[in-house]
Amino acid sequence: MPRQARKKSKSGIYHIIMRGANRQEIFHENTDFLQFLNTLMKYKEKYRMPVYGWCLMNNHVHLLLKEGEEDISMTLRRIGVSFVWYYNWKYATTGHLFQDRFKSECVESGRYLLTVVRYIHQNPVKAGMVVNIDDWKWSSARGYYGELVYPGTLLDSQYVLGQFSDDPFVAKNRFKEFNERNNEDECLEDFTYKRRLLDDEARIQISEMLIVYGIDITKVKTLTQQERNEVFRKVKGIEGVSQRQAARIFGVSAALINKA
Repeated sequence: MPRQARKKSKSGIYHIIMRGANRQEIFHENTDFLQFLNTLMKYKEKYRMPVYGWCLMNNHVHLLLKEGEEDISMTLRRIGVSFVWYYNWKYATTGHLFQDRFKSECVESGRYLLTVVRYIHQNPVKAGMVVNIDDWKWSSARGYYGELVYPGTLLDSQYVLGQFSDDPFVAKNRFKEFNERNNEDECLEDFTYKRRLLDDEARIQISEMLIVYGIDITKVKTLTQQERNEVFRKVKGIEGVSQRQAARIFGVSAALINKA
């Protein structure tokens, strides 16, 4: 069955989700987050594409963008290809990283624009990653609060803040109150968040999984490569356990987990 054509936004503004194939992690280290933001900045400047918000989670990305001088689908394809090239080079892997087709929804009103911004910024809180919205440094929330974000000129905050007041100080305070308000916002999404397990909780989950192999965590490194990779693949399927977390628990590199 052929895919339906992507709906065009009359305002030119879109809420975008790019996620890892099979929900795999796409960011393992801080340098991975930084590389994606650098890539986004490159194409923002090249095609004059306003960026109203973002949140980079471990296995997916939320973006709030306005189409620039190039069709938004083409620009996002360039961003994806560029980051995948970096990822495959760094982690010596091949194949798909992102799900084949990004998801998008049109943002046609000022009211829904604000809803989407808040929804994006509250992702890490609702996922149990942080307590406060601005504790998560891989979103645009800090930029809206007047703090520095990286890259420094990536965020175009004036349009959103202008929905609250023409006075910058008043707008920032009103936005912060709105951004942190409890809500039941439902925007573009198709999977339920699972809380990230603490290391001690993850260690228990992994230990229980290893019972079927008749070994404990300390013995995994003594297995053959084939047996070890089988264990690592099973661990990657445990909800709430990240690859970096598993690497810490096993005492191996994150790349070893990732390539399994």
